[in-house]
Amino acid sequence: MMTRILIVEDEESYREPLVYQFVREGYEVSAAATGEEGWDLFTRGGVDMVLLDVMLPGIDGVELCRRIREQSRVPIIMVTAKGAEIDKVVGLEIGADDYVTKPYSFRELLARVRAVLRRNPGAAQEDVELRCGEIVMSVAHHQVTVRGENVFFPLKEFDLLEYLMQNKGRVMTRHQLIDRVWGSDYVGDTKTLDVHIKRIRSKIEENAAVHRYLTTVRGLGYKIDDPD
Repeated sequence: MMTRILIVEDEESYREPLVYQFVREGYEVSAAATGEEGWDLFTRGGVDMVLLDVMLPGIDGVELCRRIREQSRVPIIMVTAKGAEIDKVVGLEIGADDYVTKPYSFRELLARVRAVLRRNPGAAQEDVELRCGEIVMSVAHHQVTVRGENVFFPLKEFDLLEYLMQNKGRVMTRHQLIDRVWGSDYVGDTKTLDVHIKRIRSKIEENAAVHRYLTTVRGLGYKIDDPD
């Protein structure tokens, strides 16, 4: 079965060549020019990856990414003409798997698509429940409860928390965390990891100033453990 890519891009000069080139590479492609069209195509099912422009008429790319991530772990690569660091951080915080800035070469984009798909093969997961103190995670249902309350975690935050909880009590180096969650071919700096750790802490710690669960091990990385 061919991998199906959903391209949501309002600029025809980008959208049409992308459709042609990805079809030529052996992918099944559907395309939309607006966020509303993209959401409609996505909800019909069968999408294996989303290539999503940030600047869209109507529902913009950030909101569409957020909607998709609320109900799916499908890989998302965001594309924008902007190059500001804040745009990248925002995109990755809401659950995008990678970020590409226009103009880009198709070969670079194709390499990123293949890398993201390798990291997210889409295999059905057996339901695993992980516990750490009052944090309970259902992996298959992408659900986390903290002190009995459901707390939403975008995909990257969820994956980081899952990996830390799988290794409860062990120090995980920054390199291990980046390699596991973003892949060995990740080319960014470690600021993205720091942002995600900070956001996870804001959701699991009762007091933001006291790190009872998720602690920093200076010079190495991070560790999650039962507070008692």
